[in-house]
Amino acid sequence: MEIATVARPYAEALFQIAQKEDLLHWSKLVDALAKIASNPQVLDVANNPTLRKDQVANALYTVFRCENDPQVKNFVKVLVDNDRVSVLPEIARQFDELKNASQGAAVATIVSAFPMTEVQTQELVTKLEKRFGRKLIPQVEVDSSLIGGILVTVGDEVLDLSVRGKLQRMQETLVS
Repeated sequence: MEIATVARPYAEALFQIAQKEDLLHWSKLVDALAKIASNPQVLDVANNPTLRKDQVANALYTVFRCENDPQVKNFVKVLVDNDRVSVLPEIARQFDELKNASQGAAVATIVSAFPMTEVQTQELVTKLEKRFGRKLIPQVEVDSSLIGGILVTVGDEVLDLSVRGKLQRMQETLVS
């Protein structure tokens, strides 16, 4: 089964709880849990076949520092009981998407051939927000293989304004 499909019900359940309580607090918490769960040593403990589920849960309560938070403990216990600790990074990603969508925003992954200044990024984001019709949260990466230009991904929409992309489209046109 695809990891996104497995993570979806957990992300949606967490999001419902977060909306009723404190969305920002839960967002930070889920992000922190995902970073910790990405650690290979944490995954080794979570996937250790010699440990009982309650032992794994107790170890993770300590690692996640959630001994005094019954909701987080319950969430961790559910993940352990269902062998889903390794899915936590995807749960956090989907939770973030739900949070952004509820606020009318989306993450825009901007891949540039060259490093961009803060001013350039902000000017680009302003133009992209008009094009995509929503508030964008930029995540900028540099990939020199683009040769020049940018590649923007917002959800499942891709805007390829790179030199590499233009060359590929020209080649496809010439070959066909």
